[in-house]
Amino acid sequence: MSTVAEERTVGQVIQARPDTSFEELARMLIAHRIGGLPVVDDDDKVMGVVSRKDLARQQGCLGRHGFGRHRMAHTPRRPADAHSVAGPAMAAGELMTSPAVTVHPEQRVADAARIMERRHVDRLPVVDEEDRLIGITTRRDLLRVFLRTDEEILADVADAVSGRAPAAHRIDGLRIDVRDGMVTMAGSSEPAIDTAALIRVTWRVDGVVGVMNRLTTGRESDH
Repeated sequence: MSTVAEERTVGQVIQARPDTSFEELARMLIAHRIGGLPVVDDDDKVMGVVSRKDLARQQGCLGRHGFGRHRMAHTPRRPADAHSVAGPAMAAGELMTSPAVTVHPEQRVADAARIMERRHVDRLPVVDEEDRLIGITTRRDLLRVFLRTDEEILADVADAVSGRAPAAHRIDGLRIDVRDGMVTMAGSSEPAIDTAALIRVTWRVDGVVGVMNRLTTGRESDH
């Protein structure tokens, strides 16, 4: 079972401070080709996240100027007496989305992936028990776990079932099949065996996207 700690991006995390300027934020996002970065305080605790969309939204130019794949179009200068409610003078503390959605290193990769999907984000700051920034994990990092072959998944499922549920040997003709990450378990077990436990340990295997339970008890198979 992979955790966020195993799959997070290692190395220096690109980050900002609350007083980091609009221009500096834009420069960092473009230079490092990233979609967002965490904003931390003096104790390295995550305060929020600034994304390219946040910058474009504040300029009121999403879809007209905004960010390209590798660069941002420069916004024309406005007259000195023009009033702008949101412009390049704003800093990260005002632009960031807060509170930030974060994960801890011991969390399962599958759980982090669900958080990304539910919150519509592409990256999550990884924090320690005191909410200090220690890394970053992205969709690309997590995707590696789900790009395993069916053969690799099958081997791990077999190990998990035999190791965590030793009663599996009492299932007559236990058959495990994996196709595109979908696991099918079939066979006839003794009534006393908790087949739900077999399904639970199977779900915990990295790369498993679904489990089809075709296990039957001895009584069911007699009918």
